[in-house]
Amino acid sequence: MLMNKQSALKRFLNKWHKQNLALRIFFLLILVLYTGSLIWFTIELLTLANIETLIRSIVLGILYVHLLIYLLGGLILLFTKKNKRFIFLLVLTFIYTPLLTIGAFYIDKTYNIIDTVQKKYVDYTSVMISLNATEDYKKIGMIDDETDPTGYIIPNKMIKEQNITSEIVKYDDYIGMLTDLYEGKIDALFASESYVTMFNSYENFENIASETKIIYTKTEKLENIDNVSYSTKKLTEPFTMLLMGVDSTGEDITSGTSFNGDTLMLVTFNPKNLNATVFSIPRDTYVPIACRNNVENKINSSAYGGTSCVVNTIKNLTGIDIDYYVKINFTGVVKLVDDLGGIDVDVPIKFCEQDSQRRFGSYLICLDKGYQTLNGEQALAFSRHRKTLPRGDFQRVEHQQMVVEAMVNKLKNINNLDDFYKVLEDITKNIDTNMTTEQILSLYDVAKNILLNSKDSKLSIQKTYLSGYDLSMYMDNYRSYIYTFQYYKNSLQDIVDAMKVNLELEAPKPIKTFSFDINEPYELSVIGKSVYNEKRRELLPNFIESSREYVESWARERNISLNVQTEDSTLPNGQVITQDRHVGLLVDKLTTLTITVARNTGNNIPIQNPDSNTNNNENENNNVEEEITLPSFTGKTIEEFNSWRATLKNVNIITDTIELTPDEILTLGITDLKNNTIYKQSVKEGTSLKEITTLKVYYYKESSE
Repeated sequence: MLMNKQSALKRFLNKWHKQNLALRIFFLLILVLYTGSLIWFTIELLTLANIETLIRSIVLGILYVHLLIYLLGGLILLFTKKNKRFIFLLVLTFIYTPLLTIGAFYIDKTYNIIDTVQKKYVDYTSVMISLNATEDYKKIGMIDDETDPTGYIIPNKMIKEQNITSEIVKYDDYIGMLTDLYEGKIDALFASESYVTMFNSYENFENIASETKIIYTKTEKLENIDNVSYSTKKLTEPFTMLLMGVDSTGEDITSGTSFNGDTLMLVTFNPKNLNATVFSIPRDTYVPIACRNNVENKINSSAYGGTSCVVNTIKNLTGIDIDYYVKINFTGVVKLVDDLGGIDVDVPIKFCEQDSQRRFGSYLICLDKGYQTLNGEQALAFSRHRKTLPRGDFQRVEHQQMVVEAMVNKLKNINNLDDFYKVLEDITKNIDTNMTTEQILSLYDVAKNILLNSKDSKLSIQKTYLSGYDLSMYMDNYRSYIYTFQYYKNSLQDIVDAMKVNLELEAPKPIKTFSFDINEPYELSVIGKSVYNEKRRELLPNFIESSREYVESWARERNISLNVQTEDSTLPNGQVITQDRHVGLLVDKLTTLTITVARNTGNNIPIQNPDSNTNNNENENNNVEEEITLPSFTGKTIEEFNSWRATLKNVNIITDTIELTPDEILTLGITDLKNNTIYKQSVKEGTSLKEITTLKVYYYKESSE
């Protein structure tokens, strides 16, 4: 048997050596090249898990059959001297070789780009800051969360490197720490490099950029603490995704990981019907914060606890599991929109906004009202702007939804590889997600569905609107009054119900009634945007000068334990002198209240209670302010405004004076501005003081430079 095999091999080699040398060389060379390119192509094709498995199998089967035909058929043709057919087979295989190489190259390139979406390591930068006038740093604030890279981990390394011997004061909240810095209780603090972006949306810290200075800075590349998996769900079935905005000036997201939580968008997507529900959550929405023992605060404050805190807070709010998150660097929107050739948006008002680097002056981005094509800088300005919008942050989230929708529609128009890779690279540089590469690749089926059905169907986006009311309350950790948005529970429930239907967790509720008027154009209803008859939350009133009996009745009705202390006084007996809880606190969070009342048995002067209907002259005098309407303060000075405010008695109005920003000045269109003069107010003149809870006036302040 062995002799027969050796004999057969010898006969084969004899025939092989008798053939044309050039043909033999080309045959072997093309065999090696084709086999190598086929192996590389096979390896790359196998990385595309769950993408066209049948087609991939058929393609690989054909290619390997061709390899077998080339090897065996080529030898037969060579040995039988059928040179024309042999050369045709060589040429055909030679053509296949670069095609397989190019295919493998682009598959590898695409996979490697997508693989960078999930950031394994990021640059964290921590800074030590103080107020401008501070030179001595006896006490320095630090967050006590040992997992916080910029608030704890890097600051501890900075302390050792800079040999800092100051007393370290630990905090569980950034806002409380900042407040103590401004009140002089600490001399400096550690925070993220993005502290200005994170905190300048709060009224108390609006000018934090100019009021503080950076003492030390330290950057370290660390493992991404946000890289946490919440789901193994495939993206070919209904899923939820939380989009979070990272408002930085860095070139990509790895150099700007901190975010202020101002942009939070919960999306549910059903790939079966290409339907998405988009829930943009207003930044001032007052909710329990998951990583702060569910103590209520503005939802944007959850961002200070990292991505997991935001995810858990929104999960608790909606009752919906969040499968994936995507953090988007807003600065990256500029490049992406430019790569797409701009997006088409109907701009509702004329406005000006800072550019992507937060610059004023000649860098301002100004847009006119109307339908237009926006470039990258303009699209970012449109997404960021809120100060001059009639509905403020609520309208801004609508604009962000418009930008996302316009970008999705423009993505469908990409028709060449260069544009595709340009967009893909910019996307991956400016987003971070907990989705694995394999999960992202499973979006292929969704994209194919959209492209194949683009003529017959379109990606459907259900917009939502969280209805509620404004409430300025006193918050202990801020030690000041803070604006909040209180949502209506039924509005939130309507949004949650729509999301659950889209996720196929609930069956849709049938519409039993429908009205139609041919004289009125039909408008698609926005989920959650309706009139909800829900009781509003109550704030603690000022009981000073009220009677003990009145406060006791008030506390009894609200099931609040009342402690009463007495103090000798010349005031009417039983009149409230002090209260231990600050005016403006949420009543539903109070369990106890302590008041001090006057003890004067010889004084029988009656006490006027807030709800008294007595018609004596004293009552009329005490309540004369109730008939006052708000004047116009435009053109008045701050001193005149403060003098007017001082004349009001027993009127519970929260007032605030705010310096006009450069873009607001530009919007006013006034060139001859006077120092300390008011040019805008939040409530129109003629409004009854009884209807006002908060009043803001905006004034011009000359630069000290």
